This record gives sequence, structure tokens and C-alpha cells, in this order.
Amino acid sequence: MDEEEGERVVAQRQVDVGSGGPKSGVATARPSDAGEYGSGLVNRAGFLDRTSTVPPQPQSLAELPPELLVEIFSVLPGTALPDVALVCKKFRHILNTETIWRRRCVEEFGINEDPRKMEVGGISSRDFYVKRVNPRVKSGRFMKLLPDYEHMDYRDVYTCLLHPYRHILGLWQPDIGPYGGLLNVVVDGVFIIGWMYLPPHDPRVEDPMRRRPLFRIHMLESDKATVECMYGHKGPHKGDIQTVKKDEFSTKCNETEYHRMPGGRQEEFRTWLEEEWGRTLEEIFHEHMQELILMKFIYTSQYDNCLTYRRIYLPPTMPSDLLQPGLFKGTYGSHGLEIVMLSFHGTSARATKLTGDPNVPAGQLTLDVDLNRPVVLPDLEHQRKIEELSRLVMGVHEEMQREAEQQPLTSTPVKGSADGACVDACEAEGTEADHGASSDNQPGPSTDSAEAQPFVLPLGVMARNEVYPRTCRKCFYGTGLIAGHGFTSPERTPGLFVLFDEDRFGFIWLELKSFSLYSRLTDHLAHAHAPNMERFEAMLQNMQSWTS
Repeated sequence: MDEEEGERVVAQRQVDVGSGGPKSGVATARPSDAGEYGSGLVNRAGFLDRTSTVPPQPQSLAELPPELLVEIFSVLPGTALPDVALVCKKFRHILNTETIWRRRCVEEFGINEDPRKMEVGGISSRDFYVKRVNPRVKSGRFMKLLPDYEHMDYRDVYTCLLHPYRHILGLWQPDIGPYGGLLNVVVDGVFIIGWMYLPPHDPRVEDPMRRRPLFRIHMLESDKATVECMYGHKGPHKGDIQTVKKDEFSTKCNETEYHRMPGGRQEEFRTWLEEEWGRTLEEIFHEHMQELILMKFIYTSQYDNCLTYRRIYLPPTMPSDLLQPGLFKGTYGSHGLEIVMLSFHGTSARATKLTGDPNVPAGQLTLDVDLNRPVVLPDLEHQRKIEELSRLVMGVHEEMQREAEQQPLTSTPVKGSADGACVDACEAEGTEADHGASSDNQPGPSTDSAEAQPFVLPLGVMARNEVYPRTCRKCFYGTGLIAGHGFTSPERTPGLFVLFDEDRFGFIWLELKSFSLYSRLTDHLAHAHAPNMERFEAMLQNMQSWTS
């Protein structure tokens, strides 16, 4: 072997030894060997070097770095975190991290990343005091009433405000006799606020809903939530909230003198009338309408915001539904605008009142539509004749009566078919619709122009909204409930359900020769969806029993 070849062999052996290869004759150290022999690294010769160390593998959750524990705890439900804090001092210390509680507030309750901003209007918490309570008072006076939100403790907000009052979030119906109502309890900034939803001023059915705060809960102290009544005209004052039972709670005002006005009941009535109807009593010329308004003020003002609320759900959505179910506002003659809930039950569409009137109370079924009974409208010339429309609808009505007589006497009636709500259009204040379809009344939009057909109200049918859509998609036979004052002599009468588009429908009450137009409530309503159809059906039954 010459000198040059010998150098190549030596060099190859050095490479084999350095890499721990099979030619070196030295066993290769594996990662498991390091764990077996203790901490250390394998040197270049393949031997264990105990002078070098590697971090040991964590044997428990407590050995993880704090930043990883923060990430883990941030995804746990807030209700589980108090138990986690009991494990050890390290966990208890880490759970003081604001990041964890801020994330729980955002993900579980939708609190704004900047809690000083109000979700409902995008205004600051300070502005809420001024704009929503007493616009005549300067903002500087209210700044001292607000806690220091710059240094707010998210853990206190979660544990003292959001979690204890989580059961009242969502939609509720107040027990205000026949009038009912719609309350939406939401997390707004660092407040929990109960907003009373009011229909638009009559007859502007397509205007947005109006909102009035009835109560709020927030952190005036670092470790205690404060309940305040917002009713009246003198600003927030002491109130109380009590859980009556599951899906039911009550509010109480502890300082009802805040509800009184210097001018006495007369001034209170004028203010209430402006808020409720958007006009003075002198501007309402219909005598019967004045009586109804005065009756409502006397009845509703006696509660002084001491009310009981029962939970209501939005209807579940099914693929076969004619349109998206939900809440609508509709015209009800002299009673003004009322809120109804449209839901679908197989081949039936039903509208249940959430706000009511002295004729038929809230909670009753105002419309019951048979989706198996479509009605084909005639041409416009024949649509203008109430006799032609009556002939079509009554033909379906008589056919149903004949089918009912032929059924066995033991057959089970359709659930809810005997319930209803009313319209007092016999004495409605309204004008005859413009059947000439002038250029000022353009046809309403249709979600399916291919199915759209011309529509016009028959002569003699009263409508509070002259600007109703001039095209419709489909029409069905239905019944609506009318009744005397005090829900006396209730009677379901035939009529025509008219689907205009996804957000509007109407109903022609044949016996009353009156037309009601309904427009969708488009507000986002969190914590309001029914868990399932069974819970929703049970809620509808309970609503009818509350006001029966």
C-alpha cells in the first residue's frame, strides 16, 4: 500500500468513527439512551458526554412553561377555571392573567374587545349616560359616576357580572296584561342592558324598531355588580333583579320617585304619548283611538318597571320553510303596530303576537295559514272587486268545512288551530288604499321575480299603509282571529295571506275588510334561538296559557 492510499483509508475510518456509523464498531447513542443514563449529550466519538445537558421532558401539566399554561387555560370554560385554581399555587397565580379572562368574556358573552364601546350604537359608555337618559344634563356631571374602565379587571367582570347574570340574556316577554312586549337582554360594552323593543310609530311599518332601556347591570365597584332601573326621566337609580324560577325573572325599582315628572300625570302622559305614538293627542282625531291610547297609558304606567319576564325563543329554521321565520311588525287598525312571531309547523304557517291589545292579548295566534291551500289571484281588474276575492277565499273555506265533516269524529284537531289573536279594524282609523297604483307607489321588491305577479287591494278594503308592495310571490288561504273588548267572543275568520318577499307579507281580513302589512324585524338577537323544535313548541303553548 503506497503512502497516498494509506492516507485515504485513515481518513475514511475517522469519518466512520465521527458519525457513529457501523464501520466504527461503536454503538450508536439514541434519544432514549439519554433519558436512561441521565441528562447529557453524545460526543462526536459516540460516547455519552455528561458535561452537556438538555431540558428534561415535562412529566405533568404543572411543569409546562407559564405562557403555554395561559394558552391552555384561555380555551377552558370560565366555569372550570375556579377549580383549576385549586390545583396548586402556580395555577392560581397564572389564572390572575387578564388575557385568560378577557378571552372568556369575548368568546362566551361577545363582549367588545374595547369594553368602553357600546355594541348597540357604537357609542362610549359616558355617552350612554347622556344620550340615553337625560340629554339636557352636561356630560361632565356623569363622568364621576363611571368606574375606571381603563384599568378594568376582566376577571371581576366575568365572575361578578357576566357569569352570575348569564341566565337573563336573550329574549323575554313582560307580563303587562294584554299588551305584552319584547325585552332583549344583551351584553353592551361592560353593561348588561335590558332593552324594551318598541314598534315604529304607526303606520311606518318598515321603519326600524325603537329601543328603550329598562334596566342595566354593571360594575360600579371592583367586586360587585350594581343593578340600576332606567325607567323614567331622571336618570339611573337603584333597582333589583330576582330569579323567580327557570326561564323567568323579575325586576323591581327601589326609587319610584325617579319616575315622576314635575308636571304630574298630565306631563307624564304627554311624554309617553310622544314616545309611544310620535304625536300629540290633539293630532289623533279618531275618538276610539284616543280611548285605546289613554287606556294603555293608565294600564302600563301602574307597573313602575316592577315586572315579571318569561323567556321566549326565536323559531327554528327548516329547509322547507316558505321564508325565513322570525319577528315581524304589523299594522292592527286603531291599536297601531304590533310585533308578531312567524313560525312554520309542517304545512301550517303561524303568526303569534308578542305585543297585544285589549281585544286579544299578547301570546295568542293572530294568523293561521294553510300552506296546502294556495289561492291563484285573478287579473288586476278582478282583484279590485272585493266580491271576487271573497268568492275565491270562501270557496276554499267551504271546501275545508266539507272535508272536516267527512273526517271521523275521533280525529285529532291540528294543535293551535283554535287559538288566535285579534285585529280591531272595525273601528280602525285609516284611508282607502290607492288602487290606481300611482307613480309615487312603486312596486315592492320581490325575491323571485320569475314568480312575481301583480297585486292590488280590492276597493273598500282599508289599509293604514298605502305604500304596500304591488307585486307578490304567492297567496294562501288562512284564518285570523277577531274578538270583542276583553277577548270576548273570539272567532277565527277566513282571509288571504299574501307573501310579497322575504321580508314582507300581508293579510286581508275579509270580514273586517281590512289589510295588515307586516315587515321583518332585522335586528341581530343573540342568545335567542330555541335549542330544538320541542322547546319552541312548549314555549308557544306556555305563551298562550299566560294570557288565556
